[in-house]
Amino acid sequence: MQISSLLKPEQIKLELTQQKRCNAINEVAQLLQTNPNVLNFAGFYEELLARERIESTCLGNEIAFPHARTDFLKGMVLAVGRSPQGVWFENSGQTVKLIFVIGTPKRMVTDYLSVVGGLARLLKEASTREQLVNAPNVEEFIATLTQAELAR
Repeated sequence: MQISSLLKPEQIKLELTQQKRCNAINEVAQLLQTNPNVLNFAGFYEELLARERIESTCLGNEIAFPHARTDFLKGMVLAVGRSPQGVWFENSGQTVKLIFVIGTPKRMVTDYLSVVGGLARLLKEASTREQLVNAPNVEEFIATLTQAELAR
């Protein structure tokens, strides 16, 4: 599954207002509330937070992947939030600037692993991260991720 196929301008917010971990995750997750693949937003969000409580989703390099595999979804979803000032993830002792909320139905294990692994590989590149943090608008943000995906 292509990461770029999951990116929708209305599911990307480049100026998060929340600076606390759970509030910022909620701010990003809210972008998915009207997504047709979300069958039950409240259920999905609860599972997202439950996963975050078990183990931090920080990957380092100012990136976090809050995620849930749940039957409250009928298809894979992705929302992105960017915080220029950073969000403190106290459970990992790190500041995060890019939050990728990922949701997938339990039956889509292969697609889930493909998207998470693909995103991790793309974001491992310092130049890609820098371009995403500095993208002036959503279109440039999407173009950066799409180009990075095509280049790998």
